[in-house]
Amino acid sequence: MTPRLRCLWEEGADRRVGLPEYATPGAAGADLRANLPAEERAGGVTLGLMQRALIPTGLRLEIPAGFEVQLRPRSGLALRHGITLVNTPGTIDSDYRGPLGVLMINLGAEPYTVAHGDRIAQMIVAPVLQARFEDCDTLSDSARGEGGFGSTGYS
Repeated sequence: MTPRLRCLWEEGADRRVGLPEYATPGAAGADLRANLPAEERAGGVTLGLMQRALIPTGLRLEIPAGFEVQLRPRSGLALRHGITLVNTPGTIDSDYRGPLGVLMINLGAEPYTVAHGDRIAQMIVAPVLQARFEDCDTLSDSARGEGGFGSTGYS
């Protein structure tokens, strides 16, 4: 079954920016675009070095129960400009109905301007399982044991 996400436009959002969309038939992530407030559309939002900003998409989502939306960086922005997402992947729960924003950061060498309508992130729709947590006195053994970071090798 294909999940259906309902999208509600924020007041003042520019509907010409469009809803999220998959760029190719095999794409796992739908592109999200910046939908800036009217007073910022002409100049965009400039991120200085190491600066972060919450970039609006102009949307609110209704995600079906049993699913989540993950926000991930766009590889081209990361490679060419050092632009990524602060909390990646960002999770949007099915019971959240607030504005959808993308928390971007500039890790690059130069300021970067996010223009109105730019593709700024990928949106992945994924199923969610909730675990039951239980108190116990011991854990079963495993081949790895208590080995931490790098304990399975470095190559």
